[in-house]
Amino acid sequence: MRIGEVAERSGITTKTIRYYESIGLLPAPERAANGYRRYANTVLQRLGFIRAAHASGLTLGEIRSILAFRDRGETPCDHVRTLIERRAAEIDTRITELERIRADLAALGRRARRLDPADCHPAAVCHIIKPPA
Repeated sequence: MRIGEVAERSGITTKTIRYYESIGLLPAPERAANGYRRYANTVLQRLGFIRAAHASGLTLGEIRSILAFRDRGETPCDHVRTLIERRAAEIDTRITELERIRADLAALGRRARRLDPADCHPAAVCHIIKPPA
């Protein structure tokens, strides 16, 4: 297949496919005599995996590490489990941070409703948001 057909069948742009090649997610394809890339059908399965793994929150670097296991003939399942558990823990931490920010914003909203804009001193920029003491 040529790159346009791969893009059409996979739903991934030709630019992205070239990028994936440049960062090692896809092996360099064979080249036809005219210089066009020629892909085996197996690239579609690999692109499907990359898309699913990325949608699951894994980074392209993590996906590359998973693919490296498979390219060496090893099963990457233990590595994938470790990555998933780490990503879930990072998300839990981020959720905690976001909940704190939401609580801070709610407190600022309550403060904003109590304050009169006429009382805002020009040097303060905005008296709703005050720098820490």
